Amino acid sequence: MEKGVTLSASGLNDQRWSVVGQTYVPKLLTEEAFVWHATIPVDSFVPPHIHPHQDEWIYVISGALEVEFMQDVHKAGAGDTVKMPRGEAHGIFNRSGQIATCIFGVAPSRKLYDLFVQLDGVTDPAELTRISALHEVDFLPPPDAGA
Repeated sequence: MEKGVTLSASGLNDQRWSVVGQTYVPKLLTEEAFVWHATIPVDSFVPPHIHPHQDEWIYVISGALEVEFMQDVHKAGAGDTVKMPRGEAHGIFNRSGQIATCIFGVAPSRKLYDLFVQLDGVTDPAELTRISALHEVDFLPPPDAGA
């Protein structure tokens, strides 16, 4: 890691990604950790998925999120930290009625930075799932409509 400051209005290498309708701005990247700022619009979400090799966390700056660990729902507001251990399926939802801003992080970094580079602007769910699996993020199949 190089010393210095990543300014609030910029990301590493001036990068900014649109991933599942959310805006991600990378702030720090080492082999041990990857940190990004996220703007999560109202009613947007990240479908349930698993990071088999990474712990993930979210620090909520503004707004509120719901994180679902299967049927176990946790609500987090400004100032709260959500902890998502590796191997634990989780989905992230903004049902708050207002934009949420947060800082996300994973440790170790593994392939997640490269995943976001590949996913920038991808809107097809099947393609998102395929690319994610190549980068060690496994999306769960949608629930059975008849269940």
